[in-house]
Amino acid sequence: MAHPKRRHSSTRRDKRRTHYKATAVTLSTDASTGEVHERHHAHVFEGNLYYKGQVIIENYAKTA
Repeated sequence: MAHPKRRHSSTRRDKRRTHYKATAVTLSTDASTGEVHERHHAHVFEGNLYYKGQVIIENYAKTA
């Protein structure tokens, strides 16, 4: 198993961790409903479940 011979400095450690950051969720507007939702995710609008502008499940809010 790899084992460091010398301790890494805090600067080296922090340089490596610069890419670990939170990213904002990408939002889209549904063309058929005008609802703002997370991209590539189904969303509920007026009780129906929509995905890519099409109704997938009607009366979804009552069943879930």
